[in-house]
Amino acid sequence: MSGWAIMFPGQGSQYVGMGRQLSQTYSEARLAFEEADDALGYKLSEIIFQGPEERLRDTEVQQPAILVTSVAAWRVFRSRYFDLPIATGFGLSLGEYSAYVAAGVFNLNDAVRLTRIRGRAMQEAVPKGLGGMSAILGLKSHEVEILCEEASAIGWVQPANYNAPGQVVVSGFLTGIEMVEERARSKGARVVRLSVSAPFHSRLLIPAGAVLSKALGDIRLRKAQFGILANVDAELCYNESQIIPRLVTQVSHPVQFEKSVERAKAMEIQGFIEFGPGRSLTSLIKKIDRKQKVFNVEDERSLNKALELVQAPGYNS
Repeated sequence: MSGWAIMFPGQGSQYVGMGRQLSQTYSEARLAFEEADDALGYKLSEIIFQGPEERLRDTEVQQPAILVTSVAAWRVFRSRYFDLPIATGFGLSLGEYSAYVAAGVFNLNDAVRLTRIRGRAMQEAVPKGLGGMSAILGLKSHEVEILCEEASAIGWVQPANYNAPGQVVVSGFLTGIEMVEERARSKGARVVRLSVSAPFHSRLLIPAGAVLSKALGDIRLRKAQFGILANVDAELCYNESQIIPRLVTQVSHPVQFEKSVERAKAMEIQGFIEFGPGRSLTSLIKKIDRKQKVFNVEDERSLNKALELVQAPGYNS
């Protein structure tokens, strides 16, 4: 049966006050934030709703914060349209964990604790100030790969996110990143240095994968209610033997977002719905294929719009 692709954002989508309106209006959202507070043993919800922004940017806070906000939006939507046909789910980096919560693989308590561990391990894998990430806009993927190979002679750098045509994020040591940026500009590309504190999705984060592997071994995973497209290879995953190795590998390998979108499209989906703060994935879908139906759910206004659109005549035919 055909259905919708649901998707969840990753780091960088956070903002102070995200999810607050849903929490104030809907019990499903309020309970999600309360669950996260209880699981972590501190008021994560207060940081999310009130700040300070600097605290929300801490990787080990930011990851569970975005996850619970995304899950809260999903739960509210799902409670109002339980019969939404779902073909598949996926997320961008951290968002893959939100997708697994939505699919019933992780419970929310385990997921927020796991993403706190993940965030801390990713941050500690490389000393602050040595690594980073940069978005290269306007070059083909193979051109960016060649630049990374050349620059790695002075400092390891590699593609970290294949987001959309002409949009590749690179990650690694700052020495290598600076060379890639310089040479990309000389080819007419636009370069955006990302506000992150570690070289995510590069081989420099292999130590974080070992920490994550141990943490995942302590958690009971359930079979997914619908297939989740893995970041590392866009393969559909349902069970523990498929999921765990890919989540461990994910922190040190490129995110194949564009490939995941193309895989979802091949399933003859009816469209994409993004759950969580911001519209970053919605924007990427439009860059990949402007003809796709796509919208987001992050507050009451976008929730009502999404519910209206997916239930409109012709949208689920």
